[in-house]
Parts: sequence; structure tokens; C-alpha cells
Amino acid sequence: MEKVVLKANVREKKSKSSTKSLRRNGKVPGVFYSKHDKTVIIEVSEKAINPLVFTSEANLISLEIEGHKEYECIIKDIQFDPLTDRVVHFDLFGLTKGEKFQLEVPIQYIGSPIGIKEGGILQQVLHKLEIECFPKDIPQRLDVSIHDLKLGDSIHVSDLNFENITILNPPNTVLVSVVHPKIEKEVVPEAVEEEKTEPEVIGKGKAEKEEEEEE
Repeated sequence: MEKVVLKANVREKKSKSSTKSLRRNGKVPGVFYSKHDKTVIIEVSEKAINPLVFTSEANLISLEIEGHKEYECIIKDIQFDPLTDRVVHFDLFGLTKGEKFQLEVPIQYIGSPIGIKEGGILQQVLHKLEIECFPKDIPQRLDVSIHDLKLGDSIHVSDLNFENITILNPPNTVLVSVVHPKIEKEVVPEAVEEEKTEPEVIGKGKAEKEEEEEE
């Protein structure tokens, strides 16, 4: 996998007001941590982090922090603004050569199933798989062929076999199926009494709680 360079600065101020100011100026707060290195609170350009988040491939990141050594890492967690979907916080996990680690990798389904021509509908259940591997063996994606799927067929985790990685999802987990189209439509009563519902209360996200603790 090709490495992507991400430049970052150490974040000195950690108050709620400074974090908001950071985001207004096109920066995103984050944290780097690993098993063998000290945790570093960082900030990066929003334009730099976005391509690593909004992608269908896993990325191996070469993190360059001013005043620190270069770290090899992956994105471990991302928090988004619930209204705008902008990245508001991220976690980077440092990798160690010779040590296995766990991560999620996107699935790419290859081909057009035979079952579609038989009148079936393709149902994709999973879009990512949890795997374990060495840093040198990180795949950008996992290609799964679905060409031979007939009507009623499914692909399970137990059907997969990739070199140098271990899939951690349960063996009986379904990835993708070709299912029969629904014939019966749901019957909707002509007159249904409207139920009174209370307004939904949206709780605070993880990033907001962390900001309040920083004050």
C-alpha cells in the first residue's frame, strides 16, 4: 500500500473556545496514540484530512509532526458534525513494525451476478470487514467476486480467503446476497389515527463532551 503524507502541528490550546476557533480557520483537531509512543494532541488542515476520510480505500499514513519523529499510522476513529458531515475530530493509531493490529477495510464487489438476470435483486449487507494483519500487509480494499452468484445465493465470511490477513468477523456473517424481489406490498389501512409523538432529544456527541471537559 502506498503511504500518504499528513502534516500536523502540536495543538497547544485545548479549550472549547480555541477548538471552535480552530475549526473556523479550516483546521481539524485530532490525537495520535500508539502502544509505544507518547500521545500527541494535534491539528491538521481540513483539506488534508478530508481525502483520507472520504474515500473507499484504507490508507497508510505517514504522519509528520513538527518537532517529532515521523509516525506510520492509520485512521482509527472519525467524528462528524451531525448537520454538515464535516470532520470535527479524528484519532490516529501508530503502527509498529512486526506487530499485528486490527483495522476496518472496505469491500469492493466485482462483477455482475448471474442472479440479476434471473430476476433477483443484489443485497449488499456489509461494506467493510474487520481484519488483523502486519503493517506491511495492509490492503487498500478487499475485492470480492460476485459474478457467479445465482438467485438465492449468498457469500459468507467463511467463503473468503485472503493471503496474509485474518478476517475477524464471524464466519457465518453474510456479505452479499441475490434475493427474490418482494411480490406482496405492505397493506396500508385507509384510515390510520395519527399518533402523537414527543420531539426527539438528540444527545451530545463525543466531540462535544470532550470539548466541555477541556474548559
